[in-house]
Amino acid sequence: MQTSSKRSIERRASGDNIWLSSSEDSSPAIHPTIGYPYTVCESEEVVGRAMLEDLVKYAAQKHGDITIVLLGGRGAQAMYRIISRLAETDEIDDLLGRLHVFTQDALAPMRMNNGLSFVRDFERLLGPNFFAKVKCFTPMLTETDDLGSALSAYLDKLRSLDGIDIFFMGFGPEENAASHLCYIKPGSGAKFDDLLGIIPISPTILEHHISKFKVGGSHISAEDEAECRSASYILTLGPAAILRSRMVVQSIVDASTAPGKIPSFRRFLDTELSSDRNELQRQCDENPGLLLRLHSNVRSYVLPDLIA
Repeated sequence: MQTSSKRSIERRASGDNIWLSSSEDSSPAIHPTIGYPYTVCESEEVVGRAMLEDLVKYAAQKHGDITIVLLGGRGAQAMYRIISRLAETDEIDDLLGRLHVFTQDALAPMRMNNGLSFVRDFERLLGPNFFAKVKCFTPMLTETDDLGSALSAYLDKLRSLDGIDIFFMGFGPEENAASHLCYIKPGSGAKFDDLLGIIPISPTILEHHISKFKVGGSHISAEDEAECRSASYILTLGPAAILRSRMVVQSIVDASTAPGKIPSFRRFLDTELSSDRNELQRQCDENPGLLLRLHSNVRSYVLPDLIA
């Protein structure tokens, strides 16, 4: 798979995984933390309101446009429902008109209107008024015969802006109580400088992807599921995109339906981070969720079932 870009993009193979980075970018800052503050909310609706409040407060402190990365699946659905209602009025039109909106991961190749596509789910949850009012919406294009060129165009658009302001983030469970962020899998060889990855699909990610869409209420046809199960790749933003973002807003609201998140979150909290950058890189490759403990500005909202 070939990629080309207006800026210098380097392609690195790690086993069967491909990672893209830029020699023009400095290495992201690393801020290992001893603890990890998080807020336990009483309901998913409260989580959604808190996430939106973070966006509104951030917008009030910044002049000009704002770049955000949407979270797929269950985690941000409550916030999206609130935004959808507000977008039917003019209450947040000024905010929406400043937003550059990106997706963070995808399965490919797959039709963009597949019921298991994040784009279709965002359209369902956020509604047509949201997409009509935001400054731009840039998804990862998965319905193409030239995936490399599509990813290069996506990266060019993302890197042409003034960095990611808010990265809305979830937390996925993996074997041995490890975890994934976006779709950065354990052992995929991602490094701190990597912007985007192209990863062969795995049964664990595939089942997690399908189940979270079903639990979230998406309408999925048999044709949609069959196409999704035949996807070859996971496309995902990489560690550099997360670590360079100005703020991460995390939500974990589905431990009752994805109980694997409970031991994964406990391991995430209990892991002692190395002070050696190379060893820290190894720890994050083994358990990518730890990347959030290297970011200096994270808001994390969880439900009681995660820590019960």
